[in-house]
Amino acid sequence: MATLCLNGKFLPADEPVLLASNRGYRYGDGLFETMRMIKGQLPWWDAHWARLQKGLQLLQYELPGLFNAEKLKQDIITLCRKNKCEQLARIRLSVFRGNGGLYDGDQTAQYLVECWPLPASRLQLNINGLVVGVYPHSRKSCDLFSPLKTANFLPYTMAAQFAKQEKMNDCLVLNNYGRIADSTIANLFIIKNNNIITPALTEGGVEGTARNYLLRVLPEAGYSVQEGVVTPDDLLQAEEVFLTNAIHGIRWVGRYGDRHYTNTMVSEIYARFFQTIPG
Repeated sequence: MATLCLNGKFLPADEPVLLASNRGYRYGDGLFETMRMIKGQLPWWDAHWARLQKGLQLLQYELPGLFNAEKLKQDIITLCRKNKCEQLARIRLSVFRGNGGLYDGDQTAQYLVECWPLPASRLQLNINGLVVGVYPHSRKSCDLFSPLKTANFLPYTMAAQFAKQEKMNDCLVLNNYGRIADSTIANLFIIKNNNIITPALTEGGVEGTARNYLLRVLPEAGYSVQEGVVTPDDLLQAEEVFLTNAIHGIRWVGRYGDRHYTNTMVSEIYARFFQTIPG
């Protein structure tokens, strides 16, 4: 039987653990981190913790005394061992603001950890390029909360459903200006004239850990990298396109509409920065 961890207690995953008054359920009042475990280690743990802390401070959560990086990390490791997936696992850490109403709710953070085995293919660059499109029915705002990975995930949920209906691998989400923010579960990068470009955080996308990793290591290795504006038209002019997140690392896009892409530089970036476990 699978196990989960709620506020440090290990419980059966097939039994109810949250109340109907839970603010994450009622209002989407929560944050989450998705990460992977490889051979008992948590790559980018410091980056995940830093992003979570930034979000908790911005949302003005009250933190219990035992809510700290070392305790959460140990809970995650223990849970993966209990579920026998410590060699390669997908982990979701959810943090939410207790129970109650909109004005009189509990302000103290609670947390829930879940984990699942991951196939070994998640550590490899995809053989077949992804097929992506643009989700036409929603726009993501560009505001103080846009970079946060919040429980209010409706635009991405509907974009993922649209991608499935249209037989695509992923969907790009636009901001209020009709420019690209990110995809349902990843950040977008395009390569044009040997320049690597990703939407700036002011464009409404989530501040991804793999994205930040590349923004740090690529310039150090001599690549031309910039954060800026990326439009659907820019995709038609790009030579290569790829997506990044903490679970897959990097995946190359093979087609957007009628535009097909190669993966020469993407393969090079994978070999240099993702083939071994980044810390």
